Amino acid sequence: MSSAAEVLRFPAVRRYLLSTAFAAIGVNVLVTVLFKQTFDITGDELDIGFIGLAQFLPAVLLLLVSGWVADRFDRRRVSALFLFGRAACAIALVVYTRVEPGTVWPLFAIAFVFGAVDAMLAPSRRSIAPLLAPERHFPQVIALWTATFTASSIVGPVIGGFLYSVGPEWGYWLAGGLELAAVVPILLIVYEREPERITDRPTLSAAMEGLRFVRRTPVVLATISLDLFAVLFGGAIALIPAVAEERLGVGDIAYGWLRAAPGIGAAAMAIVLATRPVTRRVGPTLLVVVAIFGAGTMVFGLTRSYAVAFVALVVVSAADMVSMFIRGSIVPLVTPDDQLGRVSAVEGVFIGASNELGAFESGVAARAFGLPWAIAGGGFITVAIAGGCALVFPSLRRIDRFTDLRPEPVATSP
Repeated sequence: MSSAAEVLRFPAVRRYLLSTAFAAIGVNVLVTVLFKQTFDITGDELDIGFIGLAQFLPAVLLLLVSGWVADRFDRRRVSALFLFGRAACAIALVVYTRVEPGTVWPLFAIAFVFGAVDAMLAPSRRSIAPLLAPERHFPQVIALWTATFTASSIVGPVIGGFLYSVGPEWGYWLAGGLELAAVVPILLIVYEREPERITDRPTLSAAMEGLRFVRRTPVVLATISLDLFAVLFGGAIALIPAVAEERLGVGDIAYGWLRAAPGIGAAAMAIVLATRPVTRRVGPTLLVVVAIFGAGTMVFGLTRSYAVAFVALVVVSAADMVSMFIRGSIVPLVTPDDQLGRVSAVEGVFIGASNELGAFESGVAARAFGLPWAIAGGGFITVAIAGGCALVFPSLRRIDRFTDLRPEPVATSP
């Protein structure tokens, strides 16, 4: 297994990580401010859910297009284009905030556009990672990427919470600037090896190849399905503004730190993974950490202690980081390069469903059952899902080493 220092000798890896840091901090600042602003305007958890739903729907609508674009065109240029799109959404939020409207529907509209931009950006950005260094270094590249992403998840919410107390528009200005800053390093990346690009015209059959590949490859289907259903029911991050105000009674600064708690746990685990990555019993480890994720969510939903809630979020995110590392390694290792963009688009929809659609589910459940039981009940379902996947997907349970995984080519339909 290569070391982090060895992998960082590749300029392409360093530039990719720098772009990731800028973009991830920007998104975390933006989302922290957006969710808090929405809840402060309406005081309704369901509206937070609607923001999540608005971000998720474009990923479904653009599923067939976004993956094909990543496999057909230069992934660096596609990524740069839609990073500009993210910045434009941040500027639109500045305009909204300065007008001081009394309704939230413009926030839903901007969230929908932001979701569309992200749907086009994500497959291209994720498909760049396997091209940055020789294949033997790939698990370490993923570990460094997760460390960078999660460190940004600490910095972004803390900054967002502070800037929200000063004025929401300042958070949006910073988010837009960071998305623009992410463009330069990603355009300067030189691949270790050039990707295989599809040359077909954008037919429905070609676009759906990613979906067919996932369906025909049990390991991939199991891995991303577990993430989908676990975080769909166990994802309580969207309800942090409501928990902070209604259950814990804390202000904007404490809210920012609570929003940063998942990043702290994830960053700590990312450091562990960068130095001692998971190399054995990969499948069983994935199932166990998802169950821990669910148990921590139950604690977060039921407590009224700020300290306990903070620790619970740290544990939840540490477990999720291991899950993300394993999933982020399995999917590219078993996917042929010329289909990676389309498979990444399908994976992105699953991830979007678990995050944004999970936010909607959490808002609806909070309205129906009350805030604590909505969160704790989702955590219980997550534990049950981990046990169910162990039974339904034996191929996932039997994965031992990443090195045992190989691409499974599937002929693209004309």
